[in-house]
Amino acid sequence: MVTASPHCLAFETKGAGYPILCLHGHPGSARSMAVFTDHLSRRFCTIAPDLRGYGNSRTARDFTMADHLIDLEHLLDQQGIDRCLLLGWSLGGILAMELALQHPHRVSGLILIATAAYPRGNHPPISLADNLCTGIAALLNWIQPGWQWNIETFGKRSLFRYLVQRHTPATYRYIAAAAIPAYLQTSPQATRALMTAISTGYNRLADLHQIQCPTLVLAGESDRHITAQSSQLTAQHLPNSELRVYPNVAHLFPWEIPTTVLHDIDQWIEKNLAAVTAQSPDQFHHG
Repeated sequence: MVTASPHCLAFETKGAGYPILCLHGHPGSARSMAVFTDHLSRRFCTIAPDLRGYGNSRTARDFTMADHLIDLEHLLDQQGIDRCLLLGWSLGGILAMELALQHPHRVSGLILIATAAYPRGNHPPISLADNLCTGIAALLNWIQPGWQWNIETFGKRSLFRYLVQRHTPATYRYIAAAAIPAYLQTSPQATRALMTAISTGYNRLADLHQIQCPTLVLAGESDRHITAQSSQLTAQHLPNSELRVYPNVAHLFPWEIPTTVLHDIDQWIEKNLAAVTAQSPDQFHHG
């Protein structure tokens, strides 16, 4: 059932200054974005919502991907934000591009992480052993985050091997703190909405020329969920974009190489500071 009215989203706000709306992936939550918000909130105001059907934004009703955009526009209105910088990881990056296409006057820049306008994956088939090792690795990592024995014995044999390439204790601590809780809080409705969108063959490459704001595209060379090639194709279709592909990392690369990723984001923001912190040309206000 498609709902036309906005859903009031749970969200976390940190810091002060120009707003950066940070959008998580699937499964995900505002907590998943802490690797970005903890850092960026030193200079900016970060807003990280739980998207509809994720985290604490609970719903019992079916919805579509388009409803996420209604919710996010409502959140910006609620917070009196006319214009902001968007940072999106995976699904969050797709929603960021959609917002930039539908409401270009509200988006001053895009930071797109492990995402694509025409998302393609090359994930191998999943075996029973994969699922078994993943369950054990996740449970033990929940009990003792970053335990090296668990990483070596189960983590590297689990589905985590397609999400990360660098099986470090620090990466597994991120997984314990954010990924496992997000997975448990992701609703069937959210999964159905995403699967329905994927089944339609989502492809926005032909429309990306409309996005004129500065864009930073970051990808992991070994990403099996959204390949680096599809991120590169997205960057090629964006008129004002920069692309960085990191070697020996996968879909969760912000948790594998956070220092490098945050440094590159800082440099890009500094280079484009005037553009990405510009106010809306018409200076309209809400509420």
